[in-house]
Amino acid sequence: MEMSRDAMMRFAAAWIANWNRRDVEAVLGHFADDATFVSPVARDVVGEAVLTGKEGIGAYWRAALDRIPSLRFTLDHATWDDARRELTVIYVAERDGRRRRACEIMTFDAAGRQVRGEAFYGADL
Repeated sequence: MEMSRDAMMRFAAAWIANWNRRDVEAVLGHFADDATFVSPVARDVVGEAVLTGKEGIGAYWRAALDRIPSLRFTLDHATWDDARRELTVIYVAERDGRRRRACEIMTFDAAGRQVRGEAFYGADL
């Protein structure tokens, strides 16, 4: 995957679109097999906040989506740090009528695979 600023801004928009389609496989498609993902919501859904491995991350997301009838993300903006190979996506997450700002930090390896992700959630809007 190309990791220029423009390419990563397109990636952020595609990431939002994939979530809005509830397409877990598309979101997982860029992850390394041994990636880690950290989320406070994961603890509520699968009992642990730190997930290791693409399969475990996917299982968490599928289980979470099964509990969420309505989900819509709206991109606010994204930032790309080329030296760290880190993309930060800031968005509004609307889940079952509840709206709050959210942020996901994604770290990529030199081959363009996501090796780490961490989700943060703000106050209700």
